[in-house]
Order: sequence, then C-alpha cells, then structure tokens
Amino acid sequence: MKRLISLLVLALTLPLSARKPNIIYILADDLGYGDLGCYGQNIIKTPNLDRMAKEGMKFTRHYSGSTVCAPSRSALLQGKHTGHIYVRGNGSLQMRRDPLDPIFPAALQKVGYHTALIGKSGLGCNTDDSALVLDKGFNYFFGYTSHTAAHFYYPDYLWRNTEKVKYPKNTLHGGDHYSSTVVTKEALDYIEKQK
Repeated sequence: MKRLISLLVLALTLPLSARKPNIIYILADDLGYGDLGCYGQNIIKTPNLDRMAKEGMKFTRHYSGSTVCAPSRSALLQGKHTGHIYVRGNGSLQMRRDPLDPIFPAALQKVGYHTALIGKSGLGCNTDDSALVLDKGFNYFFGYTSHTAAHFYYPDYLWRNTEKVKYPKNTLHGGDHYSSTVVTKEALDYIEKQK
C-alpha cells in the first residue's frame, strides 16, 4: 500500500569531533504509534525506519494529544500538553516568535547543533512567510510553510530558507516536481552534507 504522508524531518547534526549524537527526528502526519514495524506492526513493511529505530532510539512516551497537524507539532516540539500550547487548531494562529513558545531545536542550537526542518513546517498557520521557521530555532528550512498548501502534491513553489524555489511547470494536480520526491531528495542531500 502506497500513500503519501507529509513528513517533517528535523536533521540535527554536529561535526564528528564534538562526539555528540546526530539526531534525525521524523514527525509525519497521520502516522500512528502502531503503524511501524519497530512498534510491532507487521502488515506494512517499514524496514528503513525499523533499522533507524534499532540503531537509535524510539520514543515510547511522546504523545501529541491532538488529532490535527499544527497542534500536534506544537505540542511535540514544545514538550507540552495541548492544553498548555498556544496553537489549538489548523487555523490562523501560529506559534509565536516570542520566548513563550520555545521548541527543542532552539535548545539544541544553544549547545552547538545545526538544526534543519525539511518538509511541512505546519507551525500553526497558513502563512506565506518562512521567517517564523528560522526564528523558532532552525538554521535551515526547506518545504511548505502552510498546512493547506501541503495538501497539494505539485506546489508552484517551496521555501528554501527565505527564498522561494519556484516550480513553474507544476499545476494544482500535476507537473514535473512531486513534493514528496523533492522533499525526500532535499532531506537526503542535507544529511549527506552534514557528515
């Protein structure tokens, strides 16, 4: 069974000389606790994610407490219950730029990590501004800022930091740049460059 899942990849890396662990944090829309083989699911094969879990760590008590993207991301990135976060839905509220909404990538930056968000930021709003992602604790960003735009798989543009990467041949339902392919390639290229 093939289905597109919007993927948020946080690739957080340091030079090898620092001897701190490299962190790849994957946050996918509509991916539940029991959907991967490493958590006991045996119908759909997920060998690469299973291997990453075996060689790294699994979160067994990392709950979002919400059924939709923006508040789930806000809760997980802040480490708070949804009752204590500003973003409560996929509407116009976004995570604030002020220190009231700190997220763990900002803390990792303070101890020397280079942080990246690749995929759908979905930090709570339909915005055409990538600055929020960079202000919230990411050194590098590539992808969608708007959760609504991420519902369409052939975007006319994505963001690379504060620059729009345009795909003029894409239309609403087709084109030459399928978002999952573009985002996956960007994530793999980013990780490779950090080695």
